[in-house]
Amino acid sequence: MELAHSLLLNEEACSRLGEVQKAEFIFDWLRYLEKLLLATSRSDVKEKQKTLVEQLLSLLNSSPGPPTRKLLAKNLGILYSIGDTFSVYETIDKCNDLIRSKDDSPSYLPTKLAAVVCLGSLYKKLGRILGNTFTDTVGNILKAMKSAESQGRYEIMLSLQNILKGLGAAATPCHRDVYKAARSCLTDRSMAVRCAAAKCLLELQNEASFMWSTDLDSVATLCFKSFEGSNYDVRISVSKLLGTVLAKAIISKHPGAAASRQSIRRVSLEEVLELLGTGFLRGSSGFLRASGDMLKGTSSVSRDVRVGVTQAYVVFISTLGGAWLEKNFAAFLSHVLSLVSQSHPKVTQAQTDAVCSRRCVSFILRATIGGLLGEKAQIAAAKDICQGIWKLKKVVDAVMSDGNLETRLGSTDVAAGQHMLVCALQELGNLIHSLGTTAAPLLQDSSAGILDSVISVIPHPSISVRLAAAWCLHCIAVALPSYLTPLLDRCLERLTILKSSPEAVTGFSFAVAALLGAVKHCPLGIPHGKGKIIMTLAEDLLCSATQNSRLSAQRTQAGWLLIAALMTLGPAVVGHHLARVLLLWKCVFPVSPKDLETEKSRGDSFTWQVTLEGRAGALCAIKSFVSHCGDLLTEEVIQHLLPPLPCAVDLLTQLSSIIKTYGSPLKTPSVVYRQRLYELLILLPPETYKGNLCAILKELAADLTGPDIQVAASTFLLPPLCHQDDLLLLSPLLQETDHRFIEEQLLLSNGIACGSLEYDPYSIYEKDVEGDSVPKPLPPTLSVISSAVKLFGVVCAHVGEAQRLLIVEQLLDSIKHTKGARQQVVQLHVVSSVSSFLKYVAGSKGNLGPEEMRRPTLALVMGALESPNPLLRCAAAEAWARLAQVVNEGPFTASLAQVSFDKLKSARDVVTRTGHSLALGSLHRYLGGISFQHLNSCVGILYTLSQDSTSPDVQTWALHALSLIIDSAGPVYHIHVEPTLSLIIMLLLNVPPTHAEVHQSLGRCLNALITTLGPELQGNSTSISALRTSCLLGCAVMQDNPDCLVQAQAISCLQQLHMFAPRHVNLSSLVSCLCVNLCSPYLLLRRAVLACLRQLVQREAAEVSEHAVMLAKDSREEVTPDANIREVGLEGALLTLLDKETDQKLCRDIKETLNYMLTSMAVDKLFFWLKLCKDVLAASADFTTVTCVDTMQEEEGDKGDDVPVLTTRSDDKSHLFTNPRWTTRVFAAECVCRIINQCENAHSAHFDIALAQEMKKKDSRNDFLVLHLADLIRMAFMAATDHSDQLRLSGLETLLIVIRGFATIPEPEFPGHVILEQYQANVGAALRPAFTSETPPDVTAKACQVCSAWIASGVVSDLNDLRRVHHLLVSSLTKIQAGKEALSHLYNESASTMEILAVLKAWAEVYIIAVERHKHHKEPLKTTTCSEESVRNGSYSSHGLLDLVHTDLGTLSRLWLAALQDFALLTLPSEFASQLPIEGGAFYTAETSENAKLHYNNSWALILHATALWLTSTGFVVADPDEGAANLSRPVTPTSMCQGSSSGAAVKSPEDVYSDRFHLILGISVEFLCSLRSDATMESITACLHALQALLDVPWPRSKIGSDQELGIELLTVLHRVILTRESPCIQLASLEVVRQIICAAQEHVKEKRRSAEVDDGAAEKETLPEFGEGKDTGGLVPGKSLVFAALELCVCILVRQLPELNPKLTGSPGVKATKPQLLSEDGSRLVSAALVILSELPAVCSPEGSISVLPTILYLTIGVLRETAVKLPGGQLSSTVAASLQALKGILASPMARAEKSRTAWTGLLRSALTTVLDCWDPVDGTHQELDEVSLLTAITVFILSTSPEVTIIPCLQKRCIEKFKVTLEIKDPMVQIKTYQLLLSIFQYPNPAVSYPYIYSLVSSIVEKLQEIDKKKPEDTTELQIFQEGIRVLEALVTVAEEQHRSQLVACLLPILISFLLDESALGSATSIMRNLHDFALQNLMQIGPRYSSVFRSVVASSPALKARLEAAVKGNQESVKVGIPTAKHTKHPGKNSSIQLKTNFL
Repeated sequence: MELAHSLLLNEEACSRLGEVQKAEFIFDWLRYLEKLLLATSRSDVKEKQKTLVEQLLSLLNSSPGPPTRKLLAKNLGILYSIGDTFSVYETIDKCNDLIRSKDDSPSYLPTKLAAVVCLGSLYKKLGRILGNTFTDTVGNILKAMKSAESQGRYEIMLSLQNILKGLGAAATPCHRDVYKAARSCLTDRSMAVRCAAAKCLLELQNEASFMWSTDLDSVATLCFKSFEGSNYDVRISVSKLLGTVLAKAIISKHPGAAASRQSIRRVSLEEVLELLGTGFLRGSSGFLRASGDMLKGTSSVSRDVRVGVTQAYVVFISTLGGAWLEKNFAAFLSHVLSLVSQSHPKVTQAQTDAVCSRRCVSFILRATIGGLLGEKAQIAAAKDICQGIWKLKKVVDAVMSDGNLETRLGSTDVAAGQHMLVCALQELGNLIHSLGTTAAPLLQDSSAGILDSVISVIPHPSISVRLAAAWCLHCIAVALPSYLTPLLDRCLERLTILKSSPEAVTGFSFAVAALLGAVKHCPLGIPHGKGKIIMTLAEDLLCSATQNSRLSAQRTQAGWLLIAALMTLGPAVVGHHLARVLLLWKCVFPVSPKDLETEKSRGDSFTWQVTLEGRAGALCAIKSFVSHCGDLLTEEVIQHLLPPLPCAVDLLTQLSSIIKTYGSPLKTPSVVYRQRLYELLILLPPETYKGNLCAILKELAADLTGPDIQVAASTFLLPPLCHQDDLLLLSPLLQETDHRFIEEQLLLSNGIACGSLEYDPYSIYEKDVEGDSVPKPLPPTLSVISSAVKLFGVVCAHVGEAQRLLIVEQLLDSIKHTKGARQQVVQLHVVSSVSSFLKYVAGSKGNLGPEEMRRPTLALVMGALESPNPLLRCAAAEAWARLAQVVNEGPFTASLAQVSFDKLKSARDVVTRTGHSLALGSLHRYLGGISFQHLNSCVGILYTLSQDSTSPDVQTWALHALSLIIDSAGPVYHIHVEPTLSLIIMLLLNVPPTHAEVHQSLGRCLNALITTLGPELQGNSTSISALRTSCLLGCAVMQDNPDCLVQAQAISCLQQLHMFAPRHVNLSSLVSCLCVNLCSPYLLLRRAVLACLRQLVQREAAEVSEHAVMLAKDSREEVTPDANIREVGLEGALLTLLDKETDQKLCRDIKETLNYMLTSMAVDKLFFWLKLCKDVLAASADFTTVTCVDTMQEEEGDKGDDVPVLTTRSDDKSHLFTNPRWTTRVFAAECVCRIINQCENAHSAHFDIALAQEMKKKDSRNDFLVLHLADLIRMAFMAATDHSDQLRLSGLETLLIVIRGFATIPEPEFPGHVILEQYQANVGAALRPAFTSETPPDVTAKACQVCSAWIASGVVSDLNDLRRVHHLLVSSLTKIQAGKEALSHLYNESASTMEILAVLKAWAEVYIIAVERHKHHKEPLKTTTCSEESVRNGSYSSHGLLDLVHTDLGTLSRLWLAALQDFALLTLPSEFASQLPIEGGAFYTAETSENAKLHYNNSWALILHATALWLTSTGFVVADPDEGAANLSRPVTPTSMCQGSSSGAAVKSPEDVYSDRFHLILGISVEFLCSLRSDATMESITACLHALQALLDVPWPRSKIGSDQELGIELLTVLHRVILTRESPCIQLASLEVVRQIICAAQEHVKEKRRSAEVDDGAAEKETLPEFGEGKDTGGLVPGKSLVFAALELCVCILVRQLPELNPKLTGSPGVKATKPQLLSEDGSRLVSAALVILSELPAVCSPEGSISVLPTILYLTIGVLRETAVKLPGGQLSSTVAASLQALKGILASPMARAEKSRTAWTGLLRSALTTVLDCWDPVDGTHQELDEVSLLTAITVFILSTSPEVTIIPCLQKRCIEKFKVTLEIKDPMVQIKTYQLLLSIFQYPNPAVSYPYIYSLVSSIVEKLQEIDKKKPEDTTELQIFQEGIRVLEALVTVAEEQHRSQLVACLLPILISFLLDESALGSATSIMRNLHDFALQNLMQIGPRYSSVFRSVVASSPALKARLEAAVKGNQESVKVGIPTAKHTKHPGKNSSIQLKTNFL
């Protein structure tokens, strides 16, 4: 293929190729040439132009295929437009000659067509340059058209369209001729030609004004004719033509135009609408011919004309646009509604026609009002519709009041308006439904009276109107949940009052049912009590039905309808009424067959009607129960349901005889009864009616083959039985389109009505399948068949095998015995039911039964496979494969395949060939590759069939079957890939474009092939790259195909290719193709585009976005008129599309695509994304609400850099997003949250204004979120104050995220303030509306969360400013104080629970923060060094916040405790349900407890923490005496807290109250922590642990835990689990803190017991004291019974997790194993330190014996930590873990147990071993362990020496080793080590017990003195050396003080010379370095102290050495001089050394 990539065609390479390859090669070259020509310079093109033209023209003569001729023509056009044009006339002549040629042979046809296409292309490109040649050309083409066949006519029309486009106004002379030709083509046999003609005329009308003036009528009539017998594509094209022309007629009334062309007659809107109306009402019969047919009443407008005209209406209005519609809405509405008024009886006479016409009118209204108007205009439209309803209502009222006179006349009047009313009501419902809560102002507007108007028509005489009004109420309730309960009350009230009017009874029962159906769409629900009211009313209606025969039927129906609708409320409500429902169900059927017999003999036609109505209703109610309350279907309930079933089936068998007896009025009720029973049986498990299976089966067979069914309605029966993919073969009507709503009616033959509510009122409460449109049940005669078919499948699979065989044979016979049309109907039903049976058996893995079953089943299916109905063939092919699947035997499958082979080889008719080829495909689909040779023969046969160009149908089906085979064969298919691919390419290049269905099948094949090749497509071998090129070529051909579904296939193929071989797909051309089709009128194409985009942006969002913008900028004409990519980028275009799109799946895809793009690009294109979101949110915000806040934004000008941009854009913003819907705005608000989230994970400058501004200065392209803070706040504010509740929730969520993200960012210009502070007015204003009384609870709950976050964030420090928001919380607190009773009754009780808990949670959060701040301010005040003022401010605000809360704490604490108690009750396991209070808790009712649990789960944790803090602050001692008992019982129901009577409650002692509260908190915490679910949030766990910490801060709870050992152990075990299952360090630290507190509590308890025992027993009997503490007198610790053991386990868990080396099992030996010490992370160090603290506390909890058993473990762990983490740090610091382990060691060694007589010896032995271990750490094992820090180990040794009793360390061997270590360390060169060593020695030398200190003194002093003398020689050079000297001197001084009298003089004599040697004389002092001077001062000072203290020694030393004396005197003199000058040096230098030694001491020694 590379050879094809050149400017000239490589003819040599081309000639070497075979036929197919040649075509491929040429096509590839032409594709390449198109790109190349545009990129090549003009001169190069001119150079080769001659050759190129010759090559192209020679190709023209070689019969090119359709895609090739199109490209060839395009290239010729481009070539001439770039190069010279002088040879173009010659080319045109050549083309004209080719067209004139008389050669009619099929082989010459492609050349002729190519010539036609070339002409079109040349004129389109060159236009007026071609001067006058066009008249000849057009004449020639039109002449050729007369003899052309359909392909020719098609191409000629398209070519003329291009010629007209190129020439523009210049072509006027030919306009009339073209118009004539196109007219005839518009009613052509071939649909493709009609489409082409419509396109041609559409082009023509741009210039030919006669089309929309003088000839307007005839154009319209022509279009109506064209609709007759049309398909979907024709309807789309022609309706576009008609709509555009009519719109043009109206728009072109500009005075200028009128003056210049006098001939144009003006057309008024009325005339145009009249024209369209004529088409709708009379079809294409026109005006003149109407009379005769119309009078006879025979003509009925065919449905396709009506549907076409409907689409034309929509195009007409859309072309005129939304603004026009707004102005002319009233006229438009009255016209459209009049289409179904009685003045046109033809339209509404037959019910079927009326239903279809209503659908069309509804479609027009929905598409225009819903699609073109913004929300404000929609509200105005709703008011207009409402006026219309009032007018129609008045007519009815007049008639009804005057009912007695001329009732007959009246009734026609009433009927007159009924269809108009239905359409108006349905549109009103849809309109409000789509507006959602933004419609609130509309309903509050009393002048419009929307609700009154709808309710007033509910008792209308026509059932359709009553249902439509009920449905309208349903929509209002779904849109505005706050109206649901009031509407329900209103309807129930009317129903009760007007019980005696039949219309009112049915009307209001419909309304109640519809409203109940709305409840599941409203998360806030309705009050629980409504269920009871409705149930009572329903019972009342059923019981009173018999009292008045006029009302019997209506009341019966109403009663059962209410019960059935009630079931949709789910088990929670129905459970309470189930017994009554089951009783009614039992009573409605006779008890035994005998009673049924007697019933039959009694009664008349009317009573039977009522009875059947009642029984059908009961069946429906039970069906509703089974489908909506599955949880209640226990064994017991099923037993209650069963008894009436046999009787119901009995009645079924008797129906026919009853109808014979009582006549035909019973027909409809009996059909309805049948359908209801079948529907119920389908839902019930077949075991429940196994006794009646045979009876049911017989009835079903009779139904399916009965004589009274005349119409074959295959289109609703079969689709569910066919495979979804096979339906693509059939009419495109079965596919989803935007016009599905009206196109559906064309599926059913003319006699059948399409679905409508009045056919089954019971469907009004069901959830509709298709989103929000009205339920559309089919007429009972049809739906009974589809239920029968479904049920047949189930029943037939469960009867005995003999019975099964009989029935199938009987069905087969019934087909044989009928003739003609009847036979088709019976065959359809029978095949459907057998398919249904096979599908059921295959699905349930059953079997077919005996072998005899195969023959009749096969015969049935085989007959259907050869049926002329394509849908039936499809279903039969599916059944064929299912049969093989069920039999599941190889030979049988093979024989089936063989049957198909034989048929395909012999048969020549289309039907057999299509049916059997699909059968083969299906076999493969269900059974995988059947076998190898079969695969080959299948593929061979299908290849042959797919090339049968005489029948496009055969090609389509064969190729579809081939795609199924490719799909199912998988890798086995590899050998066939190449031939299949070349076949596909050949067909793609040759099949005419008019056969779109063949191309669609080819696309499916190509897709399957690409999937089969999969990732192999990335390969580089020649064979693979050839395959890849072919695939890409195939995609290119399909992309150019005019059919949209083929283009959709192309896109999905490219999507597959991009997935497997992304490098080889040209992204820019793919993206351009996607952008062009983004707003295609074809739904499936749009879906394909978005599915592909969604995949692309997951990988390369930025590239896709850039390509889209580049394309938009490059292309001269606008790519997609609707999506403005050039301005707003692809993202903006998608947002616009999201706003207009109605298809749910597409909207989901758009949102996902935008989310992917946002995730990968929002941070880089921050300004762009925020601007998009802001435009969407601001486009429809009511700026009235914004102004109040913008006052404080004025000083913003100098803040962010983006402000000026935003202000300048306000004028041009209008056209970017006009009036986006609320759903789009909600999505934009969610996007803002996502953007903030993305920035959190990006650069830190996004949340740091100083850094952001600095980086912005460096590079202005940098952009950071914090610079857009004003915008974020403004967007959140706009959303939070909108009318739409969903948007308010999103806005509050955004505000919350902004507060959390930006709360701590300081404001650089005002130190001490934060950046958010300036927005407090906005925040307050955004929150205020959420606290008004009419706000729904979910919004208030969210707002509470924001309030608490705002107060807690600490942004506002000034109390007066805080009060604004605080006041909102106070107001909500007063509102909820009354408990669950006081809140609104609009919603379910659980909604008020939600609100109450949200308020309590918000207060809890504020209180927790206030307490925390208060704590922080209390602690640091001692050490703060900040300015006084800030301290004062800070403490004021912290106290202030606490004071703010304090005023309400009394109330709050009570409510918090009540909420916690509720939560505790709700978390009890289900077996305690019987013990729960009957009326529920403080804030929930018993019935709604399930829903309430969720809200408690969200909020209990913070409430628990707050309650614990409050109890702690009171110390469990409440000041108020009656607070303890009386107050607690107020909102809390008398349950576990205050059991028994109210008098009993008051008796509780305060002690009991405290312990109850304590156990409540403890119980909730333990319950939660011991079974942590995976969804438990971090917040809850930490809050819970903090609550426990707070609890244990106070003595009273500590004593409770200390005294109850089991409780302590339980808690420790739970905490151990938390630590094991939660990795988070903060949770683990919090847990350890609680553990420490528990151990402390135990210690206190043990101390207390010891103290009291000593006090009681006195000192005398000391020996017999019982042992307190764990381990008693044996020392044994029992796991599970021992607190200490539990604590040890927990600490080991923490330590081993951080330092695995501590585990002897891991390290292999219990001893020391050489590993490098390590520094832990900060979190790790904190955890280890906390664990060590706990370890050191443990001995104190034990008895002496107990302490002996735990000591080894504790020591091992403590020393282990020391050993593993003793890392050398700079500056001689100790790592935090080492410090902690030394601290712990000190605590352990100083334990009183070491000295207690019972444990002393054991402790001494163990401590010696421990010391040995520490010493062993030092000695290198295999010379590896040198990295340990000597200072850490020396300190440890020192701790041992100083903290244990002397007997531990004075044994010689240990002492010797210790001294050795000190000696070694003194020799180390590191100055820091020396300093620390001196400090440690100092503490040892000062030890009071000489036995300990003397050996060290003897061994080490001499070396210290030596070292100091060395310093004398080598002067110190830096501070550390100075410090070493100072520490050494201190050691010697200490020695002097410790020494005995007789030795003191010697020591002083040693010390003095050293000190004096450092003194400097006067001269030296001036020139000395600061270090020497410091040394001098230090020495002098010490001498000053020593001299007076030991004066005799001093004198003798000085006297003995004159040199010393002289030096001393000089120094003293010099010092006095310097003092005069005032250098107070000495004072300063003393500090550093001293400080550090003090520090060390406080640390561990």
